[in-house]
Amino acid sequence: MPLFRQLEPPLVRERQRKKKHKNEWTEDEDKPSTLIGLCLQSLAENMKEMWVKDYAQKYMDQYFFRYVMGPFSSLPGDLLDELLCILSSRNLLTRAALHLLLLPQLSCLSLTSACNLVNANLCSLIQIRCQNLQSLDLSGSQNISVSVLCELLGCQTRLRSLSLAGTQCDQKVVSVVSRQCPKLKHLDVSRCLHLTPAGLLPLVYQVPLVKNANILSSLLALDIGLAENDSDAVAAVAFLLLSLPSLQRLAIEGLGQACVLIQNKQFEVTEEFSSREGVPLLKDMWAKHTQEDHLKDSSLLSADGEESFTLEGKIDDCLSLEECQMEASNSTDINERTSGEGCEKDGGRSKDSVTTSLRDVQGLSLDTLEAVGSVCPELRVLSLDCLQSSADDNVDSFEQATVLARGLGRFSGQLRCLSLQFAGLLSELVPALQAAGSHLLSLTLEGIKADGHTPLLELIRACPRLTSLSVHLDPPRNNLDGNDDEEDDEDEGLLANLPCIPHLRSLTLNFSLDERQMKPALCWGSLKRVLWALLKGASLLQRLSLIAVPCRLDRVFNLVLNHPAKPLGALESPALHCLRSVSLNRSDINMETVVHIVNACRHLSRLDLSGCWALTLSNITKLQSKAKRRRHTPQIIWT
Repeated sequence: MPLFRQLEPPLVRERQRKKKHKNEWTEDEDKPSTLIGLCLQSLAENMKEMWVKDYAQKYMDQYFFRYVMGPFSSLPGDLLDELLCILSSRNLLTRAALHLLLLPQLSCLSLTSACNLVNANLCSLIQIRCQNLQSLDLSGSQNISVSVLCELLGCQTRLRSLSLAGTQCDQKVVSVVSRQCPKLKHLDVSRCLHLTPAGLLPLVYQVPLVKNANILSSLLALDIGLAENDSDAVAAVAFLLLSLPSLQRLAIEGLGQACVLIQNKQFEVTEEFSSREGVPLLKDMWAKHTQEDHLKDSSLLSADGEESFTLEGKIDDCLSLEECQMEASNSTDINERTSGEGCEKDGGRSKDSVTTSLRDVQGLSLDTLEAVGSVCPELRVLSLDCLQSSADDNVDSFEQATVLARGLGRFSGQLRCLSLQFAGLLSELVPALQAAGSHLLSLTLEGIKADGHTPLLELIRACPRLTSLSVHLDPPRNNLDGNDDEEDDEDEGLLANLPCIPHLRSLTLNFSLDERQMKPALCWGSLKRVLWALLKGASLLQRLSLIAVPCRLDRVFNLVLNHPAKPLGALESPALHCLRSVSLNRSDINMETVVHIVNACRHLSRLDLSGCWALTLSNITKLQSKAKRRRHTPQIIWT
């Protein structure tokens, strides 16, 4: 293998290849769909035994090469990115492979799966060879110091996305990033314990190398700092909100309290913080922000109506109006009361109020939801923790659900993704989901307590457009509709009236179970109807996870695969034919049903049967033998 030193990196070739020709690799696909994908998979599988063997044996620990001319030096950057992605997803990335793949044409580098390999020497190679990176992920790399991080990031002037989650990152690193990475749009510094919320202020006040470089649109900073003063953290977040006009995504503790501070104009409590940190007074920033908003509003009003708005803006306005009208005509009493507020929230804004461009927020508590709605009226993605409020104020779950419904009603028709932690009955939560509107595409619920199948059906009716549904709930403590009358459940008229989610692609129902228990109590026979409606009606489903289900899955899948009835609104496609990944951990299912699932799901690449007590080693061995005869051999997991 010829090796040489090179003073200047070669010019990056112009890449005319469009993304549509690129083989999109995902972990779910056991076989690539194109010749390029097949070649990359072969490279990955033979990387250790063939492609890096000579370098690892003769050169790697003997010399330090600034550049390497090897088997991958002429590989286009997009294929190089994809090869690294395959190696990472399969845990095949080694130090020798990295040495050969760190090349000037590389644009994306993720070392999350190999964070133990990241050290000062490797960072030096990245710094020398890879100066055209647009995306860099060093999450979990604890072996690199602050000085090494500063040196590495100081030369990455083209970065658009940077993840330093779980590293030694501190305020010095943030200062270097703010000054040397003018094109940065996404920054993740979550779990950086040496970084405080105040340490993020250089993102606002550090002078960048180029003008108009403050384009940061996404900032993730959850679980940062050690013993940080709460008031200082809230003040720092408030400064970020008022100083980063392009920010659309923010995840940080204290965000809700910062919105309360801005809404109530309690700026005097931050004056000491401003003096200590050497930053402008928050009230002055608020006044400047308000003035800029008024100038924008007046310029829009003074402009000729036809010319001042883009076609996209007109379409958005029309869609917003239609959504509000639809919600007003079809919602419950709570929706009727709140949807009007959602339609008028922009027009009826107070002259001295301040709003942000945030669309995605995380780290909120229930008691701050109203203030967040006032300061961030354009939210599309919301993550909310209701457990903290109940622990602090001893508020019962029904009262929490009422407050939640009122708060979510403000965003009726505009929320697309919602994540809730709620320690109450599912039936109490249904009105809040109805108030959120029927346009949700992703819903995650945690801590919920089951109280019958009817609330689950109401959830399905309230969220008919979901593509992803994940529910982690406590199973019933006593027998719920345990008389499982199979004949009644197979009545075609009864089944055909059940609702479904026709465009669902990912479904997770995770029932909590004590680790000391071998299997759950099969006490919820009527859950079969809900599972049938979800599985039969979601013909596009690709990921399915049913964990510790408290009913027999044999009857569920036999009904899904054999019964001719379809729920309301189901698509005209076979059930389960798109499934790629199935997990049935600690559930009651027999071998005959498993074989039926494998035969029906031709694209199945992963089947997890861990903890399924009705299956034996002999069953799994026979199943694996049959699966090897298929064109796409699924990975079968059983313990």
